[in-house]
Amino acid sequence: MEGSHSGLVRTLGKRVWRNPPGVRISYPPHIGFLCYNFNMNFKKLYKEASKITSVKKLTKYASCGGVSCALMTKKGNIYTGICIDCCSGIGFCAEHSAIAEMLKSGESEIKEILSVKEGRGNEVIPPCGRCREFMLQINLNNKNTIVHISNNKTEKLSKLLPNHWMKT
Repeated sequence: MEGSHSGLVRTLGKRVWRNPPGVRISYPPHIGFLCYNFNMNFKKLYKEASKITSVKKLTKYASCGGVSCALMTKKGNIYTGICIDCCSGIGFCAEHSAIAEMLKSGESEIKEILSVKEGRGNEVIPPCGRCREFMLQINLNNKNTIVHISNNKTEKLSKLLPNHWMKT
């Protein structure tokens, strides 16, 4: 039996929150509060990243905005960025852009990070290895950053960088 209340749908003893199209997150009722916070941050970050995702052709050799990123700092501030793609390989990732924006504001500790790719219908994608390394090197506490690696899965940054060469 399904019922709804404040955006909740109950199905077979589990709660399922309404999410952006194609996103479904379910969890046992006993950990509802933790997942509620996760889901609310996911929605905020997904919305902010999706707002700025739009490929723009800059020149014959460069484009931008095919991937966008939104991150939330430990203080709760949200920063966004877009990628720049150049045929020579000197562009940079959306995560780098968002991190640079965060650093300009005097923050360096990332609570959560999420990136979306326009060509896949704004599907959540994981950060590349270079971005993962970059996040850790700017603040060692970022090993605890929640990284959205798909529409319905997260991992701590430390798990995405196993056997790391730095002592964290």
